[in-house]
Amino acid sequence: MQQAASELPSDSGPHAPSSLTFAQLGLSAELLRAVEEQGYTSPTPVQQKAIPTVLSGRDVMGAAQTGTGKTAAFTLPILHRLQKHANNSVSPAKHPVRALIITPTRELCDQVFDSVQTYSKYIPLRATAVFGGVDINGQVKPLRDGVEILVATPGRLLDHIQQKTVSLGQVEVLVLDEADRMLDMGFILDIRKIMSLLPKQRQTLLFSATFAPEIKKLAEDFMHAPETIEVARRNSANESVAQYLHPVDAPRKRALLAHLIRMHQMQQVIVFCRTRQGADRLARELARDGFLVEAIHGDRTQQARMAALAAFKEGSLRVLVATDIAARGLDISELPFVVNFELPGSPEDYVHRIGRTGRAGSSGVAISLVSPEEERQFQAIQKLLKRDLPLTPVPGFSRGGAPLPKDPAAFPSATASPRSMPATGRVGVARTESAALIGGKAQISAAIEIRFGQRPQRPVAALLLPPVGKR
Repeated sequence: MQQAASELPSDSGPHAPSSLTFAQLGLSAELLRAVEEQGYTSPTPVQQKAIPTVLSGRDVMGAAQTGTGKTAAFTLPILHRLQKHANNSVSPAKHPVRALIITPTRELCDQVFDSVQTYSKYIPLRATAVFGGVDINGQVKPLRDGVEILVATPGRLLDHIQQKTVSLGQVEVLVLDEADRMLDMGFILDIRKIMSLLPKQRQTLLFSATFAPEIKKLAEDFMHAPETIEVARRNSANESVAQYLHPVDAPRKRALLAHLIRMHQMQQVIVFCRTRQGADRLARELARDGFLVEAIHGDRTQQARMAALAAFKEGSLRVLVATDIAARGLDISELPFVVNFELPGSPEDYVHRIGRTGRAGSSGVAISLVSPEEERQFQAIQKLLKRDLPLTPVPGFSRGGAPLPKDPAAFPSATASPRSMPATGRVGVARTESAALIGGKAQISAAIEIRFGQRPQRPVAALLLPPVGKR
């Protein structure tokens, strides 16, 4: 059975247990039916831990890597708890907002809304999503008709509150999804304002792939004895993702990227840049190299971005160049490759970028092109991950490496299988811009210069990537 584009992994991946089933978690028959129709039987570790706790009514802080079922970990138990309010009445008074889910970006908002719709298929609960970038008037009617579940971005929610198109006086559950990012993006005042309008007696859930210590301190202000759920070390990379880092001077990055795409027959790859201008420039250069490519970032319209994502998911686009707009919320089943054309300004964003692959039980490959000027970012990533990341020179591109063979046939054949994405399902992409830009060149020590210029210590064959697919 082909896996749907959802965050619930099937029971065949490394994150899934071999025995526990969703039926054992105490979910209703209607929810189990919806889950089963998606082809899932076993919950992931974060779902195993979070679902019973949320069902009990306790506050939760859940930290899990992206692609491990985080959205379903709170969506399913919330739907179960609200099922007692389900009704088919046409009266808006019968459908007050009882669950409020706040996300930092409009694309993630739409993705979470999709999950709510998917799993509430057999429960008469109403839901809608409100976010910026679209006409607010089109969002008014569903709110006035009444919804039990509201998924929203902070700014647009405050717009509706100001226009008195929504009331939050009966909210029973509040979810802050990607909570650390909302705080990082400066939404803390908006969040506090929204929370002041909610009933004091409520359940509060914070879910994110990472939780810095300061985030936990902030949570103490508005959560009651929360249970912390961590299925992996905080700020850790997904173990299903093989990480390869290649030293290369900045002017040679584009040529190396084109070489790697061809050599490893990458049929679908997301390439991350730090800036919008850089993403546009790289997309133009790759197009001149003959690749089918589009760029997505905050300067493009919502319609243009969603069209590019749909084309990428359908397989008509081979390369998607993105800023950190796509680092959170983008959910494409079995995406095989991610490339960091430039290292992010924030090491946490590295974790989120490479988390776009290796999702839902599949293995994936993340490649980073590291220039000497990015030594500070490189060291910060290693410090965050608490591990050394070896730099592997690429012959003909890295300083000191052996020249490329003149005959392309001399290269070992690529081992990554081309992969096309299904034409069905929806794609969400998080609109998150990395605020940290790199100013000036980092001071590179003599030892670092030697490392970036050293000759390969292993044969060319060792540079080949392992097969990408189910483990």
